[in-house]
Amino acid sequence: MQAFQPRSLKLGLVPISKFVFSREDALRYKALIEAKLRELGVEFVNIDGITADGTLFRHEDLPGVIRHLRAAEVDALFCPHCNFGTEDVAALLGKEMGLPYLLWGPRDEAPLPDGTRLRDTQCGLFATSRILEQLGVPFTYIPNCRLDDPLFARGMLAFLQVASVVRAFRKMRIGQIGQRIDFFWTVMVNEAELLERFGIEVFQIYLPEVLGQIAALVDSPTEAVRAEVAAMQKRVTFEAMEERQIRAVAALRLVMAELIERHGLSALCIQCFPEFQKAFGIYPCLANSLVTMSQAPVVCETDVHGAISAALLHAATHYQSPPFFADLTIRHPERDDVELLWHCGSFPVDLAEEGARPRVGEHFIMPEAAAGVGHWRIRGGEVTIARFAGHRGEYRLAFGEGRGTEGPATAGTYLWLEVDNWLAWERKFIRGPYIHHVAGVHGSLSPVLWEACRYLPGVLPDPVGQSAASVEDFWWR
Repeated sequence: MQAFQPRSLKLGLVPISKFVFSREDALRYKALIEAKLRELGVEFVNIDGITADGTLFRHEDLPGVIRHLRAAEVDALFCPHCNFGTEDVAALLGKEMGLPYLLWGPRDEAPLPDGTRLRDTQCGLFATSRILEQLGVPFTYIPNCRLDDPLFARGMLAFLQVASVVRAFRKMRIGQIGQRIDFFWTVMVNEAELLERFGIEVFQIYLPEVLGQIAALVDSPTEAVRAEVAAMQKRVTFEAMEERQIRAVAALRLVMAELIERHGLSALCIQCFPEFQKAFGIYPCLANSLVTMSQAPVVCETDVHGAISAALLHAATHYQSPPFFADLTIRHPERDDVELLWHCGSFPVDLAEEGARPRVGEHFIMPEAAAGVGHWRIRGGEVTIARFAGHRGEYRLAFGEGRGTEGPATAGTYLWLEVDNWLAWERKFIRGPYIHHVAGVHGSLSPVLWEACRYLPGVLPDPVGQSAASVEDFWWR
């Protein structure tokens, strides 16, 4: 199994032209578009050398273009109309490739003094969009604008985030360490349905084997374990934890990292009690935090749908910002639209608010005398919350946004989140099909998740605390 390797997206650039209108002006815009993509830092593969002039308008060129793009392993398509365009080949390309598809064309200049028009690009965009719809090809659209309009750059970069989410969903493999905790009915999932409908595999990892690997590293610590202990001690303050417990946390971190690499996992979910407490007197929280921060999300309580949610948010940031896995816990005691996002101690250490010294010690709720639980508040700013869920064969992705704000200190890892209308959130999570577990990440990503659902058949976008129209308007303003 190939290891999971987050990488930059590769965009297939297929300029669309037509046998009429100005060939020279179409090629001029092809060059300008390529220069703009380079300016934005977009990695792309064009079709130079595959067609006569590096644009697509002839049917006979379509098979070669498809072979070329597949060989290059592009993740998404950008089909700018450099003049009117040719709607049938543009749409057939999208149908055959089955990738996220971006449609756009440059705004036309004024007619020439003699009344001649060189491109009529917008007219062609209307034609192509119609055929894409007829063929059932989902597409993203940047409104007809000039290349230097901020609308273009914003739309292009957001589309790449969309493509990252889609790629992650289609190639998802969730590792499950241990079994579902018997009384946690809320995290039951239909593994067969996830595989059959979406190709999402839940890879089972035998918990006693993991415990045995940890025990061996605790009893005979390797150089890697000793280095991990030293690194952790620089980052956090351990409270009332023995050396053996700290070594166990370090060993668990290394074991999970190796599992992700060896089995090509997009995320992990873990049975976090009671076996770790019995064997080593620890909770996995800090180890979960460190792996999430450096490699891939790890979520608690064998919540497979929670792991999917976190993996999608991770992809939406191009793997630049680690997600955190939280309970929707309590409302602020005084502010109606503020909710506590909390969990036992698994929020990434790197997210701790500036100037704070993260502490790791005992759990304040669970009865087992065990440690490894983190205690710190994470930084505020814009935050996107998401939850993937299925019920009676229907799957949804809920998402909404808020802002970190002040609130009472508490144990564990946490953030007080202010939203525009908490009761709308509460209604959504009470009526379901969602549970109290959510994934969060810093940034404003609702429009990205909304658009990604276009490319995920069977997953309905479900915005929380905002209308569908207000989310989709991002792409039109």
